[in-house]
Amino acid sequence: MKLAGTDLQKLQSSLLATLLMVAVGAASVHFALNSTKAAKLEQAAAQKNRNDFDSKLKQVRSEEAEIKQKSAVFNTLRARGIIGEEQRLEWVELLKDIRDRRRLLDLQYEIAPQRPLDASPGNAFAFYASTMKVQLKLLHEEDLTRLLDDLRRQASALIQVKSCAVSRLPRGGADDASNAHLQADCQIDWVTLHEVAGK
Repeated sequence: MKLAGTDLQKLQSSLLATLLMVAVGAASVHFALNSTKAAKLEQAAAQKNRNDFDSKLKQVRSEEAEIKQKSAVFNTLRARGIIGEEQRLEWVELLKDIRDRRRLLDLQYEIAPQRPLDASPGNAFAFYASTMKVQLKLLHEEDLTRLLDDLRRQASALIQVKSCAVSRLPRGGADDASNAHLQADCQIDWVTLHEVAGK
């Protein structure tokens, strides 16, 4: 089949329309690919921003939980009297109360002057300790452990036992009348937390 000149003129408009459609189709594909690429970049940027915000939010929540926890510990220590000036009169009353309640035979003590435990510059609070020498006559070792447990639970200070030596009392003599068999010599630190002056 041969095409005549008139047939070419008739096909010319169809060919132009076809070429125009192919060009429009190619432009649409190109535009769609560019739009998809731009959308993926925007999505990646939005996801990164979201991840950054999530990370910052988690950090803030973690810091908030840590502050609440430290605040609760601080309030507990303050309620127990551990934070602030040492309460020596209360300590003496507590020792007398424990001696009477536990029916301890003989309890003698001596409190040394207070000394700083740490000297870290820049801190608003610092730990201080007062060493107490305790001499105690015992029927048995459990009297000593009960005394130390009572002090740890009730004292308005942190109690740290530095040393405790238990020795047997000699038989015969005045101590036999009191039924004491042992003597304990202990050194106990009463630790308090003070606000540093000038901070």
